[in-house]
This record gives sequence, structure tokens and C-alpha cells, in this order.
Amino acid sequence: MPLKEVLQKINFVKQCRRYQLSLWQCPSFLFLLMGLITILTMLGSYLIALRYTEQPEIVALIVILVAAILTIINYFIVQGFERLAQANQLKSEFVSIVSHQLRTPLTSIKWTLNLMMDEKAGQLTEEQLAKLKTIKESNQQMGDLINDLLNVSRIEQGRLVVRPEKLSLEALVRDIFKDYGSLAKSSNVKLSLVSHEDIPLISADRQAIKIVLQNLIDNAIRYIRKEGRVKIVLKKKNRSVICQAQDDGVGIPQKDQNKIFQKFFRSRNIMKYQTEGTGLGLFISQAIIKASGGKMGFQSREGQGSVFWFELPIKPKNNKQ
Repeated sequence: MPLKEVLQKINFVKQCRRYQLSLWQCPSFLFLLMGLITILTMLGSYLIALRYTEQPEIVALIVILVAAILTIINYFIVQGFERLAQANQLKSEFVSIVSHQLRTPLTSIKWTLNLMMDEKAGQLTEEQLAKLKTIKESNQQMGDLINDLLNVSRIEQGRLVVRPEKLSLEALVRDIFKDYGSLAKSSNVKLSLVSHEDIPLISADRQAIKIVLQNLIDNAIRYIRKEGRVKIVLKKKNRSVICQAQDDGVGIPQKDQNKIFQKFFRSRNIMKYQTEGTGLGLFISQAIIKASGGKMGFQSREGQGSVFWFELPIKPKNNKQ
């Protein structure tokens, strides 16, 4: 690890400011302080023991005093963690409540727009229809964002539940390709599906796995410049099925790859070509795959594209989250 990164990690002042905690409530500072006191205590006890060999009560008194100080510091450390945990819980609850409240008006807007566009299409001009379509697309983007925030809230609170059923990945991919046909065509991207052999049915939550595939395919299409291809490859490996999403897009820089599954993270080179996005899709996808008893990863080189993959067992373990 570079020296600069090491110094940033031990910069407790910056970390305390980041979490808006005082030094006496900041775990990183208190851990460092406790470590120093422990070292000094060991040295001091040794020197005192050498000097007062015939007065063990003095040594015992000093050890008790230092132990009391360490106990107090431990109390402050626990208090700091509790405050962070409470803040995180309040944030998750707030996001969940607000997201639920926003879904109702957005759904009403969606149905109203559909009604206007279906029943009055003949009475509206092309310009009016185009504006309604723009409003509908913006409403859909807001709905997608709210769904993402709700999923993140469930993940953070340990309430992400998957309901397995018999599922054909191949059929699901073909259905999603139909949904993304227009976007792929307008982006000059060719979609293709390759099944290496007879892919068995898996037991997984259809809607959850659909979200994962949509995130992978959507990212692959949007991060291809000019023209390219997105290929989904399905293959069997022992008692698992592997799904790969291959693209020849902009790729991910090496220095960003360890953060790619973090919440709200978007690679800097991607921001140049696609300003829209929340950075939640891959975080949610990885959580869904883990909850389904599988695993997820990727390989990528900047400028040469990426391969995102997930592996799901044919007969998954019982996972409860």
C-alpha cells in the first residue's frame, strides 16, 4: 500500500471531522490513544517494578489506576461507535420512509401520463406528445432511483429477502434484451446471448435476479462509446451456473477497481461519458447475489471493456437476510 494511503488512513483528525465527532468521541483517535497508553503502561510498570521490588502495593496501585483509565477510554470508544450506529440507523429509516412516501405521487403521475398519451394521442400535436414522453421518462428515472434507495435501505437494515423459484436464466436474459432493444439500437450496440450448453434451471428470486441483469446490461450499453457489443454468456460449472456480461466499453481504471461495489461510487472515467447514474446498481446487485447464495466479481481494463459475472448455485443454500 502506498505511503500516502497509509497516512490518510491514520489521519484521525480528518476521519473525526468526516463523521462530525469530537476527538473524545472518535474511535480512530481513541484507539490510537489507548494503544499509546498501553505501551507506556507496560514500560512504566516494568520500570516501577524494578525500582519498588520490595513495595508491590505501589506497583499494584499504579496498574489499577492505569486499568481504570483504559476502561474510561473504552467507554468513550463504545459511545463513539453507538453514535455512528444510531446515525446510520436514522439515515436508513429516513430514506425508507421518504422513498415510500414518494412512490405514491410518482405512481399517480405515471398512470395519468399513460392515460393522457393513450386516450388523447390523436388530439395532441407531435410536440405535445414529445413533451409528455420526456416527462414520463423523467418520472421513470425518479421511480428507479426510489426503488434503488429502498433496496439499499433493506440491505443496510438486513431486511433484504429473496424468494427462490425455478428460473431459467436464458429465458430471463432474452426477455430483458427485448426491453433494452431500443436503447441498444439507438446506442449502436449489438446484444447477443451465448449458452455454452444446456443450462439447467436454478432456484432464485426472479425479480431480484432481473434487477441484477438489468443493472449489468444497462451499464454495459451506456458505457460503450460510439458503437460496440454486449454479450451475455451462460455456462454451467459443477453445481453452479455462471452468467457473464461482456462489453467493449470504456473499462474501469485499476485504481478504482477496489471501490466498484461501494455505494454511490462511480469511476472517474465513466463520469466523462455518462453523467447520469447513482452508483447504487452494483452495490445492490452484489447484495442480491450474496443473499441468493452466490458470488459476484469482474475483470476490466481501461479502454478495453469489462466482464462482470455472477455465479449462482443450481440448488442454493437456505439464505435469510
